[in-house]
Amino acid sequence: MSSFASLHKRLTKAGLSGNMESEIEAIKQSGDCDEHHLDCLLNPQKQPPVMRLNACSCTEEERDNCQTSCFFDAIKVGEDGNAVIDNENCTGCGDCIGNCPPGNLTDRKEIVPILNLLNAEDSPVYAMIAPAYIGQFSEQVSPGKLRTAFKKLGFAGLIEVALFADILTLKEALEFDSAIQSDKDYMLTSCCCPLWIAMIKKIYNKLVPHLPPSVSPMAACGRSIKILYPQAKTVFIGPCIAKKAESRNKDIADAVDFVLTFEEMQDIFELAGIVPKEQGEDKRDHSSTAGRIYARTSGVSEAVKSTVQRLRPNRSIPLKAAHADGVPACKQLLKNITDGNLSANFIEGMGCEGGCVGGPKSLLDVEQATSNVNEYGGGAEYLTPVDNPYVIELLERLGFNTIESLTKGDNIFTRKFE
Repeated sequence: MSSFASLHKRLTKAGLSGNMESEIEAIKQSGDCDEHHLDCLLNPQKQPPVMRLNACSCTEEERDNCQTSCFFDAIKVGEDGNAVIDNENCTGCGDCIGNCPPGNLTDRKEIVPILNLLNAEDSPVYAMIAPAYIGQFSEQVSPGKLRTAFKKLGFAGLIEVALFADILTLKEALEFDSAIQSDKDYMLTSCCCPLWIAMIKKIYNKLVPHLPPSVSPMAACGRSIKILYPQAKTVFIGPCIAKKAESRNKDIADAVDFVLTFEEMQDIFELAGIVPKEQGEDKRDHSSTAGRIYARTSGVSEAVKSTVQRLRPNRSIPLKAAHADGVPACKQLLKNITDGNLSANFIEGMGCEGGCVGGPKSLLDVEQATSNVNEYGGGAEYLTPVDNPYVIELLERLGFNTIESLTKGDNIFTRKFE
C-alpha cells in the first residue's frame, strides 16, 4: 500500500496535469491507498492543523511525553492508545511533529483542493506570500520572477503580504498613539504571530485588553482581495504551520481559503517543472521597509516605532519596545508583564526563534533568511507606510479616506479578542 507521502505526490502530479478526478477514481479502484490518508488529502478542511497519519506505535512513556509536551494542551491519548489532536486547541506550532518518534504526525495538506481551484475557471485564485519569502526559492529568484512562476501555475496574481503589514503598521501606530498616555500604559502587538496571540488568549487571558483590535497581515490581505475581486479565492504561502490554524479561526475564516508552506510550494514547483529563477520579470514593488521587516524578530516593533515617529515626531512618550522569540521566551515575557516586571510600552512576541524566518517550514536557516529580509527591507523605496503611495491608494479603493479611519469602528482590518 502506498505511503501518505507517495499518495500526496501522485495526487499533486495529477492536479498539475488536470487529471485529478480520473486519478482519484483509479486510486479508489486499485485499493492501493489508506482511505484515511485519501480523505485527509481530499478534505483537509475536516482535519486539525496537525494530523495523525496512522495508529500510534509508541511506548507508553512516549505517549505520555507526547501528551504533556504540547504547550497548548492540544494532544490527548485516547482509550485506544492513539494520540488525538484537539482541533480547537491546536495552534499549529509544529513542535509535536518533530518530536514524534515514529514520524506519525504531519501538518495539514491543502495542495489537492488548491489545484482543483486552479483548474476551475469560475474563480480567480490569488497567491499571498509572506514577507519571509525572499531567497526561499533560490537567491537568484527576484520577486518579479517568483510572480511569473506563480502565474504559470494558474494563479491570477501574487501579492506581497508586506503591503498589508504596512497597513497594519499604520493602524497599530495610531492605536499606540491613542492608548499610551502615561508611563504606566503598555500595548501588546496583535497583528503578526498566531502563536503569540494564542498564548495570550489561552494562557494569559487577563492581558487581552492590551491587544489592539487588529487582524494579521495575512487576514487583511485576504479580505482586501475579496472586496476588490468578490469571486476570488485566496491562498497564503509562508514558513508557518500555525497560519493553517489561524486561517480557520471563526472570526477571520472569511479571509483565507487555503494555506501552503514554503516546503509545499517548492514541491509544487518541482513537480510542475517550473524553476522560478529562470522565469521572466514581473516587477511591481509596492511595500515599504516597515512592512518587509515583519518577518524577523523585532521587525514589528521597529516598523511601528518608525511610523509613530513619522506620524507624531513631537510625541512626549516615545515607543519603548520589548520583544521575545520562541515559545519559552514569549511565555517568560508575558509572565514578566503579569508580575509587573516590565518597563517597555510596546510588547512584541514571535512564536519561532528568529521570528517568521525561523518558521518550521522555512527553506533557509534563520541567519540567511534574516539577512535576506534585512537586505530586501533596506532596498524599499519607502521607509514607512505613511510615505508609501500604494498604501494610500489601496486604502482609498477599500473605502478608507484617511489613515485615521483605520481605527474607527469595525472594519476589515479589525478583530475582537476575548
